[in-house]
Amino acid sequence: MTEKEIKDLKNRQEHYFLSGATLPVSFRIQRLKKLYRTIQKREKEIALALQTDLGKNETESYLCEIGLTLSEIAYFLRHTHKLAAEHRVFTPIAHFAAKSFHKPSPYGNVLIMSPWNYPFLLTIDPLVDAIAAGNTVILKPSAYSPATSEIIKKIVEEVFPPEHAAVIPGGRKENAGLLKLKFDLIFFTGSQQVGKEVLRSAAETITPTILELGGKSPCIVDETANIRLAAKRIVFGKFLNCGQTCVAPDYILCQEQIKKEFLRELFLQIQKQYGKNPLRDPDYGKIVNRKHFDRLSRLIDPQKTVFGGKGNPETQQIEPTVMDRVDWNDAVMQEEIFGPILPVLTFRSFDEIYSQLAERPKPLALYLFSENKKRIREVTERCRYGGGCVNDTIIHLATAEMGFGGVGESGMGAYHGKEGFYAFSHRKSIVEKKTWLDLPIRYRPYSKRNQKLLRLFLK
Repeated sequence: MTEKEIKDLKNRQEHYFLSGATLPVSFRIQRLKKLYRTIQKREKEIALALQTDLGKNETESYLCEIGLTLSEIAYFLRHTHKLAAEHRVFTPIAHFAAKSFHKPSPYGNVLIMSPWNYPFLLTIDPLVDAIAAGNTVILKPSAYSPATSEIIKKIVEEVFPPEHAAVIPGGRKENAGLLKLKFDLIFFTGSQQVGKEVLRSAAETITPTILELGGKSPCIVDETANIRLAAKRIVFGKFLNCGQTCVAPDYILCQEQIKKEFLRELFLQIQKQYGKNPLRDPDYGKIVNRKHFDRLSRLIDPQKTVFGGKGNPETQQIEPTVMDRVDWNDAVMQEEIFGPILPVLTFRSFDEIYSQLAERPKPLALYLFSENKKRIREVTERCRYGGGCVNDTIIHLATAEMGFGGVGESGMGAYHGKEGFYAFSHRKSIVEKKTWLDLPIRYRPYSKRNQKLLRLFLK
């Protein structure tokens, strides 16, 4: 689309929002129901698109993208009426007689920019939240997942008129054009580098921004952990979508005395879940493009690779890879991996961990495998991170009952379920004063008697 076409579309959405058409809750629910039915109808097409872009098999596509999206819609079909209602709060005696309440109001015309790694889920999920909250939406999916972007466009055009929600395909040119415009909210999911550019552009127009970024998410395994189960769940979370998951365990911090046993279980679990030759498995996914394949290949140090390490540039696949004897200075520890490479570092005491993590950017997730309740409480209190799990990986983002988001360098703001509704809403604080009583103590001229009354009321 040209800059003029994008601007015209945005103006149409602004006028549509200002008409009040998106405000009735019944209207929002009607559109969400149609979206739910359309996704169900096109489920096979979505799965095929995900297979084309990322090599995902049908089960993984439903588990990690389609199913989670339908679950988010179902949440709002049940809860939008309640979330959109006014919520009474306590009114201080000094305001007598009055009622005080929060009134959720949609921001207006919002921009959602999504990534390529979970291209369906991370585009449609925030769309669902924004529609439930009563906004109009422009979606900008990633150019790196063109097949999924195309099916998203078809679905959105089938469900929504363009003045309500629309998809703008394209790459950097379209991204730059969109960021020049003034939206009421920008929602971005992607890398920290691009997130900085989005935030700079948003600052020019003082636009509120939600950033869902990434980072190097640690996975700590202590001496009390159930090692077999820890290995099983780490392999699932790390190598899902070939490691191209923003909350995948980026690296392992393993307590020194159990490392040998842990690595043995880790190798067994990789073979059990992915077979002896994953590169020949038709259900094993691929790296999104050659650029990222080459970047990941450079991070693999053959001298420290103890499992896997092979890649196929023709199919853009890298087998599950484990690196041992890694330290903080290795290349693999200088950036978010975002691929099927798992470095293993060791530690002796948790004091080491606390100081090492405190020196580094705050990650999007942290995982701890331990049976020590005191240790669990200490880690979850002392470490700063967006969210995470104890004795599991990544599943904390798969519920509409909890918000998902980062902190510091890993992002700002959260969404999913109720948190998603509020992310796309401004909660107005309103006091409705009654007219049958008007206490005189706040008005001039002030008297000592009124001053005493004020002190009484305002304690």
